[in-house]
Amino acid sequence: MPEEPTPKPDKQEEKSPWNEKLAELLIKAAIGGGAGTVITLLSSTELPRLALGAGIGGAATMVYAFVEPIAKRTNKGLGQAGDKTADAIGKKTEQVIATLTSAEDRYFTAQSQECKYCRTEGMAKVEGIFTPMLEKVYVPLELDRSAFRPGLMSDVAKSGRFDETDSDRLTRLDIWKLLAQTEKDLIYRRLVILAWGGYGKTTLLRHLAFTYGQNQQGSGLPRLVPILLLLRKYREELTQENPLSLPDLIAQKHIPNLPEGATLRMSPDWAKNILRRGDALVLVDGFDEVPKAQRPQVARWLNEQMRHYGKSTFILTSRPKAYQEQDQAMDTLELETILWVKDFQEKQRRQFVEQWYWCQEYYHHGKEDTPDIRREAQRSADELLAQIEARSELKDLAKNPLLLNMMATFHRRYPSAELPRRRVELYQEMCVLQLRDRPGARRLETILGYEEALVILQMLALEMMQQHDEQVSQEVILRRLTTYLTEQAETVSAADFLRHIEQVSELLVQREPEEYEFSHLSFQEYLAAKEIIRLKRESVLYQHFEDGWWKPTILLYAAQTNPTTLIRQAMQQGATDLAYTCWQDTTKRVNLNDAELEVLTQLTPTLQTSRYQTLEDLLKSGQWRDADQETYRLMITTVGKEEGQYFEPADLENFPCDDLRTLDQLWLRYSNGKWGFSVQKQIWQECGSPTEYSDGWEKFGDRVGWRKDDDWVDYDDLTFDLQKTRSGEFPREIRGSVLFSRAETCEL
Repeated sequence: MPEEPTPKPDKQEEKSPWNEKLAELLIKAAIGGGAGTVITLLSSTELPRLALGAGIGGAATMVYAFVEPIAKRTNKGLGQAGDKTADAIGKKTEQVIATLTSAEDRYFTAQSQECKYCRTEGMAKVEGIFTPMLEKVYVPLELDRSAFRPGLMSDVAKSGRFDETDSDRLTRLDIWKLLAQTEKDLIYRRLVILAWGGYGKTTLLRHLAFTYGQNQQGSGLPRLVPILLLLRKYREELTQENPLSLPDLIAQKHIPNLPEGATLRMSPDWAKNILRRGDALVLVDGFDEVPKAQRPQVARWLNEQMRHYGKSTFILTSRPKAYQEQDQAMDTLELETILWVKDFQEKQRRQFVEQWYWCQEYYHHGKEDTPDIRREAQRSADELLAQIEARSELKDLAKNPLLLNMMATFHRRYPSAELPRRRVELYQEMCVLQLRDRPGARRLETILGYEEALVILQMLALEMMQQHDEQVSQEVILRRLTTYLTEQAETVSAADFLRHIEQVSELLVQREPEEYEFSHLSFQEYLAAKEIIRLKRESVLYQHFEDGWWKPTILLYAAQTNPTTLIRQAMQQGATDLAYTCWQDTTKRVNLNDAELEVLTQLTPTLQTSRYQTLEDLLKSGQWRDADQETYRLMITTVGKEEGQYFEPADLENFPCDDLRTLDQLWLRYSNGKWGFSVQKQIWQECGSPTEYSDGWEKFGDRVGWRKDDDWVDYDDLTFDLQKTRSGEFPREIRGSVLFSRAETCEL
């Protein structure tokens, strides 16, 4: 049957403002069917699109903006038919408005309350140290846009005008700059944020959820509905044969778990409607916390939800290895924009420490904020920062926000003590603080001595690593603890031990009912490494050289032992980057004896040869483009970063001369002296050694073939032909005045 023609509006209707016409429709729906009918109408008319165009988002906001003022006018007209009728209709409309706005506003409040405090994972409560509110100590993370597609980079980046000033300016981003672009460009609605443990990925998502929940996102940004989903909580639901859809997951799992969420009565299609309209900000935390075998299913589920609700914004966090090791196209997450969390810089360190110490003094003095209290907080902050800035190894640790938080906690607990020098020492001191000193300060009786309790936790940590567990049920953990306590001839019960560790040390925490995990995965990795040392079972690690899950544990193990055999085994299995990282960390230690150092020194040439073999093979066969990419990979991993990241100026200022010299010699040898860092350095010097963009830098670009006809050449348009190119054209992936200055220092 053909559709009936749409009636033409009468002249009066044509003159009515669009918001008045839609508001009157909403009133009729409210009178006829209540809140549920209004929601249905919101999803089936042009109202959401028009509202977004006017800068209005969310059902409650739309109801306020359109229904309430028009209801007053309509009720006035209806009053002519009788006051009782008008009053009844008015009350009905007001009830609908109150119901809708109350429910959605309560959701915003509940989601922000969930993220109110700065409960940093890995940081247990310590006597005399307070848990501050998140927004009092939060420091914006800088994100590295190095994985952006070339089309997203500015003209300066594409041109090759790439000194340290340009690089820093181009790559410095915070999440709000990206969210401001979501309406203009679809790629900003699909973000993945990568970082290793302790770099603040979860805290960033909590900050976003809190800020949107409090409607503090700032001008120019629409108010999105934040939905913070921790994958570790829902991975079992998402890997079932018929998993819940995203709207059902929100309605049945997410909302009831929020503070007072059980009392929230959202309309049945509330989640689906905000997702369809594009009003949702879906924050998905911890892809790496899903076991490797389950990640393909979770990736497929996420892809399906993102395709189905394409107007909403999705942000996913993960450790790098878990995200990068997706090797099947059908299981790869479809996220257009990949970002890395950058190291904490000096300015961020200072801001965090000063804010953190102010919070401690503020709470310690009963929430008083006086000049004396601020001076005391500043004095303590300055003392801590002075220690950090005076020692390079502490500055390395302070690049990680979690470790900086630990240093602040240690410093306040032991104000006259020297800070631990190395990562493993910091973890050790935090275990002492939480297992031994904390119960001592509170005069609590301990059921096991510090050393005995530590061994039990080490045994648990190692088994959790072997089972690829981050969380275990109460039943499983009690069974395991019973076994460990029996093996160690301890008479305390597993239940008592678990209760003691949870309530006193908080190295084990219960984030979900009857689900236990270490306060941070880093503690699990550290304790597992200590247990391998205690058992003298280094061979346990040999089968895990290519498994990203084990990499931190391997590095923590290598940092506490003489890892010569470990390095040799890694080299034999082709894990040269891991072997190199272990060797680098070991060379920074001061407690190896002469014989151990000599063994490592003898091993170094073999390690270097093995590590650079792929580059040499590519250069020998004339695969110049691939060799350029391999040069970048070798250099970025040399400074302890992952493929896809940019160099900070400090990375190149301190780049190891031996490695830079090896790279240069390989390029010189196979290009017959035409290419290499030393060639580029000499041309750079002849152009006046420019450190900023200038005529000298353009002259350098002309000399090495990076510019033609007064314009910079895109990377893909280079010749990659040894016979046709200019001297100094390659390597090209890493460039800039800092690198050439380092080549000077290293006497290339």
